[in-house]
Formats: sequence, structure tokens, C-alpha cells
Amino acid sequence: TTSIETISQRYGVQAVVVSIDPKRVYAKTKEEISDLSENHVIVALDSSNGDQLGPNGETICWYQCTVKGGREARNICAVTVAKAVEALGAGEIMLNCIDMDGQCNGFDHALMRAVSDAIKIPVIASSGAGKEAHFTDVFTKTNVQAALAAGMFHRKEVEIDAVKKHVEDSGIPVRRAH
Repeated sequence: TTSIETISQRYGVQAVVVSIDPKRVYAKTKEEISDLSENHVIVALDSSNGDQLGPNGETICWYQCTVKGGREARNICAVTVAKAVEALGAGEIMLNCIDMDGQCNGFDHALMRAVSDAIKIPVIASSGAGKEAHFTDVFTKTNVQAALAAGMFHRKEVEIDAVKKHVEDSGIPVRRAH
């Protein structure tokens, strides 16, 4: 029995939030990715949909899990991990894209779509927010159920209420403190 199974059975799936911290690994061909592992989910990048292409214009990648704050990579696919922990009893995934962390250029939509489309449990988008519109973008272009930011609020570049108002004005429900 795993820790995830034990905790979710004892306290409920809502008590298990798994953080996955992947980074992109670009490839020129799908075969490059398939040769690494049959478990790596190949993700198509579409610039017309707001996805950032690879540094050499690559249009496919897979998302490699990392440890130690992104400093060490593992040959494990983030989408595959999300499916596995859901099967074990996780109740949510916090998805932190190492490539976007601190960049303030928006969330990694391709990653958020790949994971949120592959599982049924809620996905929380993390890493990359730098302005109000990044939140509406991630909610309208992916199936995530929540999004978070830290740096832009700590640096007082954007106020929390401004983000909530922007999202709400876009017709997306917002939880308000009473």
C-alpha cells in the first residue's frame, strides 16, 4: 500500500494533493520520444493556440518530471505520473511548469491541457502568471479547475483583487472571501 492510498482511504481523496514539477523536453520527431519510453505522452505544440514552440521551432515535446526544485530531471513523464497518482487515490494535481516558473509570460497551456485532459481529478495551474489575463487564458484554453500565482503578488506587481475582477468580468466564476 502506498502513502497516497493510505491517506486517501483514511481521510478522503481531498486530503491528497500531488505536486508535479515537469519541464519540457523537445524533439524533432515523435520517434525520438517513443525511443525513450513507451510511457511518454507526446504533446503537440500549436503556436496559433498560444503554445510556445521549442527554441528551434520544435512543435512536439514531452514533459519530464523533475525533483529538487527542477534541478534534477528524471526519465518519467508528467502525464503518466498524473494518471498513476489519480489511480492510487490522489484528489488533485498541482502542476508547476519549471520552464515557466518566474517568467511572468503565462501558464504552459500545452502542459495544462495534456494533464487536465488525461485525468478526471482537478488540476491546479502553477508557474508563469504575470498579469491578470494569464488567468483568464488558462481557464479558457485548458481544462484546469484552479490557478495560482505567488511572485507577482509578493512583488506587488498585480493585486489579487485585480485578478479576481478580471476573471469575473470575463464570465468565469471566482471564489470571494466574505
